[in-house]
Amino acid sequence: MRGRRLFLLTPLLVGLLVSCAGPKPVAELPPPAPPPNIFVLLQDPDGKVGRIEVGNPRGSTDLVEARQATRVAKAEESPTVPIKMSDQEFAAIFGPVVAALPTPPVRFTLYFERDVELTSEAKQLVPQILAAIKERRSVDTSVVGHADTAGSREYNYRLSRRRAEAVAELLLAGGVASETLDVTSHGKDNPAVPTGDNVSEPRNRRVEVTVR
Repeated sequence: MRGRRLFLLTPLLVGLLVSCAGPKPVAELPPPAPPPNIFVLLQDPDGKVGRIEVGNPRGSTDLVEARQATRVAKAEESPTVPIKMSDQEFAAIFGPVVAALPTPPVRFTLYFERDVELTSEAKQLVPQILAAIKERRSVDTSVVGHADTAGSREYNYRLSRRRAEAVAELLLAGGVASETLDVTSHGKDNPAVPTGDNVSEPRNRRVEVTVR
């Protein structure tokens, strides 16, 4: 299931105010109304939106658009018809929660001309990667090498490892601490563009860097 599901109980009980005459016994306070359950569908960090089904014995409804929401006030009531939450309503209800969520990772793809020679476009991405690592104070950056299917499995594994190490060296030269880098190789096993064997595909000759 793609998409992210955000579920909260609202409103929040932040405290009880009493008169200056002194607190009343708890038994005399009227019970608060049960807050409704609110389900909201959020888009993924890459902009994709999935789907969630919200249901109970009384009925169900689907959320298929970003910021669509439904409420379930009671167990014996079916979910409400989905509505699109406004920016103001979303911020008022979920703003503090969203602000506390981890920052989504930033991903970069660097392509190679051949062997371990980066394309000119890929070389221009290196300063952006360094800036992202510095801005996030990242202590977890993965560098994963890939290859196309031209050549044997063993050859492509070693080649993609060399590519990953070449990019890692550029990051180390830019001041990144070695202990924050995770350098691995997938060889030709996870192509961006599936092909048959012994196919030279430029989009598969790459290193993927993920800054968390």
